[in-house]
This record gives sequence, structure tokens and C-alpha cells, in this order.
Amino acid sequence: MSEESFRRRRSIFDLIDEYFESLEDWAERVRETFLERPSWNCRTCTMEPLRDVMITSDEVIITVDLPYAEQNTIQVKPVNKDTIEVSAKMRRKVSFYDFGITHYKGEFQRFQCRTRIPVPVYMDRMEIRFKRGILEIRLPRKHEYEIPIK
Repeated sequence: MSEESFRRRRSIFDLIDEYFESLEDWAERVRETFLERPSWNCRTCTMEPLRDVMITSDEVIITVDLPYAEQNTIQVKPVNKDTIEVSAKMRRKVSFYDFGITHYKGEFQRFQCRTRIPVPVYMDRMEIRFKRGILEIRLPRKHEYEIPIK
């Protein structure tokens, strides 16, 4: 007898169950990727700070909350033409316990985040200010747009 004759045939209900399980796994991965991602990484000891992007007619203003950041370690660098990365070392380590969270364990010593800028800007004319734990990044807007021609 061949090997296929020994293989147990699955019912249509087993196939439907497998299909829905794989669909639920895919939906969970999409939700974790885009919606419910933790704002910390215990492996790299980094926290993702709160931030806001405001678009005016002349510029894009990004504010990043860096409450325990050492001012001389703050780095702002463009990753590409529409994304910037902010990183900074903390003055002291912060743990989940400091926030009143007791069911997680971990300490953090750096802030790190990437922010996508939704409109074209001049990255080379970036202005940065840091005052009272708030980092403010101002980028002048480009008003001409490039449309790629294929």
C-alpha cells in the first residue's frame, strides 16, 4: 500500500477550523503590528515616548515628551525623506514599578521612537529645541510636489 492510502483524510470541518485559526492568527499579527503595539522593549531597555505631530500651512511641528532625558544625549536624525528618529539616554533608570505596574518586570534607560511626517518637508532646515522635558522639532514644509513619471 502506498503512503497516501495510510494518510488519514481530514474532514471538511477540520479544514474550515484550520482556515479560521490561520485567519485569527493573521488578524492578531496585523493588530499587534498596527494598533496594539507596546510602547516599550524590555530586550533593548527602550521606551517609546509620547509625541504629537502638528501640521500648519508653513511647517510641521513635532513634540516629543522626554521627561528624564539627558539633554546632551538627545539625537534627532532623518531616516529617510519622511521619517525622523529620536533617541535619548535617561538620567536614571525607570521601571514598570515606578508607574505603579507590578505585573510586568523591566527597566528602561533610553527613549527611542520613529515618527513619520505626513507631508513633504525640508529635512536640512530642521530646528530643534528642548525645554522642560519637551523636545520640539520644527520642519519647514515643501510646497512643491514631485510626481514620479514612469
